[in-house]
Amino acid sequence: MDAWFWWVIAGAALAIAEIFTGTFVLLMFAAGTLAAAGAAGLGAPYAVQGIVFAVVSLLALAGVRPSITRHLHRAAEHADMGLDAIEGSEGLVLERVDSDRGLVKIGGEMWSARSYDATQVFEPGTRVRVIEVKGATALVWRE
Repeated sequence: MDAWFWWVIAGAALAIAEIFTGTFVLLMFAAGTLAAAGAAGLGAPYAVQGIVFAVVSLLALAGVRPSITRHLHRAAEHADMGLDAIEGSEGLVLERVDSDRGLVKIGGEMWSARSYDATQVFEPGTRVRVIEVKGATALVWRE
């Protein structure tokens, strides 16, 4: 069999192995193997194929991988979901909020609310911060 075939097999194996590691290191080596397969397909000698593999792999490790990991870490920082996304966010009082009841708008959604401090009352139009969520009720504090 031709050398390009073995490079493609190695690249596929590295790409599959990357699924289990999630570090993007093996994927960069897979890119190197595919580049070497291209060189082999063009009839380059084995030494040139090896050099192409090494250069592309190193360039991918040094240039592409940091960019990918930085992007994924940034996305993970902003991926609050559920109650974690609501606690700490800002809301706008729509109906008077006191220690018993009220209505606030948080991130485009209407939430029943109560004052976190039972002595405080918030009138419509007041900006508040969600301190805690209990059940389906947001406990709020003046912003």
